[in-house]
Amino acid sequence: MAKRKVVIMGAAGRDFHNFNCLFRNNADVEVVAFTATQIPDIAGRVYPAVLAGSLYPKGIPIFTEDELERIVKEHNVDEVWFSYSDVQHQYVMDKGSHVIAWGPHFGICSAQKTMLASCKPVIAITAVRTGVGKSQTTRYVSNILKGLGLKVVAVRHPMPYGDLARQACQRFETYADLDMHECTIEER
Repeated sequence: MAKRKVVIMGAAGRDFHNFNCLFRNNADVEVVAFTATQIPDIAGRVYPAVLAGSLYPKGIPIFTEDELERIVKEHNVDEVWFSYSDVQHQYVMDKGSHVIAWGPHFGICSAQKTMLASCKPVIAITAVRTGVGKSQTTRYVSNILKGLGLKVVAVRHPMPYGDLARQACQRFETYADLDMHECTIEER
């Protein structure tokens, strides 16, 4: 049976997380590309082999979303998975309509399949777009919980601004850690 050829549409964050949860070790699938939008200078890079896993010894190329139709046609793509947020419903459906017109299945990854398992209680801080205060809200809620004597840990998806392989796992306990990991303004 031939592998299903997949493109993951993203913005260099949730798309990488969805890849790790759904496709990284799935031998029935070949992820031929990520497409990216919203993040400057991400196109032309490669999702590193060390992060992509043994099925992707050369890593996975990252293209601009403007190149999606070409990628779909050149690689005879079977499925395109929409894997970013901060956009309106109409935007997602417009993208889906284009993809379906080109031939592939268009899908959105479910929360059930992409949430990290936890044996601890979880509070999710979410928003409909970038820049509305998720980080500040997370700090506020964390401080309340710490004030109640609880141990708090914040987990977020990766940010693509630096060397992805070198920044595969980062721990931030103090503001100095932000400098050590060369975080951008947006990440602070």
